[in-house]
Amino acid sequence: MTFSIIVVCRNAGEKLQKTIESIRSQSEDDYEIIVQDGFSTDGSVERLAVADAGETLRIFREKDTGIYDAMNRAVVHARGRYFFFLNCGDYFEDETVLAQVKKEIAQSEIRRAGIFYGNIRERATKELVMSNPRIDDFACYRNVPCHQACFYDRRLLQKRGFRTCYKVRADYEHFLWCYYRVHAQTHYMPVTVAAYEGGGFSETRENRRRSVVEHRHIVKKYMSRGQLITYRLIMLATLAPLRTYLAKNKATAKFYQKMKRRIYGGRICKAD
Repeated sequence: MTFSIIVVCRNAGEKLQKTIESIRSQSEDDYEIIVQDGFSTDGSVERLAVADAGETLRIFREKDTGIYDAMNRAVVHARGRYFFFLNCGDYFEDETVLAQVKKEIAQSEIRRAGIFYGNIRERATKELVMSNPRIDDFACYRNVPCHQACFYDRRLLQKRGFRTCYKVRADYEHFLWCYYRVHAQTHYMPVTVAAYEGGGFSETRENRRRSVVEHRHIVKKYMSRGQLITYRLIMLATLAPLRTYLAKNKATAKFYQKMKRRIYGGRICKAD
């Protein structure tokens, strides 16, 4: 089996069913679905179990301490070669995503544990957000792909899961651990993987502040003092807060993302 699609949830309501339908619509059927539920009380998991029971979909109900703990618990049950985490409320961009990713894996030159990643679409702005096609130290500092764009070799998550001491940046920390400690290979795919809902747990005002603190703590683990000073100066010089505003504002997001894709260059995204 190539893919384990992992969906963690708690009281997700109709979002859970819609996310599962997005997976079920894939033209490529070489996958399993793992639903990791933190004891929902809204009936959403029960309705799903009745409507979509089968070997392809397995539901596990366990108490967890948060989203990253739930993701770690799901990994234990997953059987695919590559793990993909699709949040409730997020969907695959279209029905060909898994087929495209499987083709990229087959044609790649990666021979050790790696991460295949593509792009996402932000549903709030309706704009394609292209991931950096080249992962290097500066990319790791400022712009790694979000987990909704990443397909992880199972060995990376079996060797070490997400660090749950990080409440909003554990996926970022894990990507850096894969890159710096395990020397995982990274492979950019010109595929728009997921339509990202946004506006969730990590984007509350409190968690945006927490994200800044966690980022500072994480990069100190993996980068030298000289690197950190250099990259902070670059971020200041390139007006990072303004660029974030332009990316999130519906009136300017289209222009900003278009310019970003031109700067990244490389292979053209399918969605272009």
